Amino acid sequence: MAASPFRPAIDLLAQYAEYHRDRRNIATHFVGIPAIVLAIMVLLARPLGGALSWLAVLFAAQFYLRLDLRWGVVMSALFALAAWLGVTIAVHAYWFGPVLFVGGWALQFLGHVYEGKKPAFLDDLRGLLIGPLFVVVELLFALGLLRTLQQELRSREDALTVDALV
Repeated sequence: MAASPFRPAIDLLAQYAEYHRDRRNIATHFVGIPAIVLAIMVLLARPLGGALSWLAVLFAAQFYLRLDLRWGVVMSALFALAAWLGVTIAVHAYWFGPVLFVGGWALQFLGHVYEGKKPAFLDDLRGLLIGPLFVVVELLFALGLLRTLQQELRSREDALTVDALV
């Protein structure tokens, strides 16, 4: 039987974290990933009167909800907010979508120069959807929340580091 593409969230976050250990890389992702998500919503907002933005929200929501119900609710709400903002921006400044998209990706690749590793999505396309979740989780860690999850992810990272040295 084939492995499910919807492994538990902790597994996918740990896999993504392997590519994101440098604090400068994580910092660029804090700005770059939201910029890319918003840019996509802006760019999808014009065709079909914004319907494509909302279809993107539904696609992302089904991914996150199947991954983990709690994270699914949080991420669905954030993607819905991004769609609403994207549609609003597109009405007044559609040109802002491409600017955000290029700028967001430039930050992503700059971060990976600091990291010295390729982006995670080059090995696993799910990284394109795990990235936004990673940013939310890292933000919550920075606020002192989710200590148990943070400890589990860090212990997995430490184990990976030890395995790489052996």
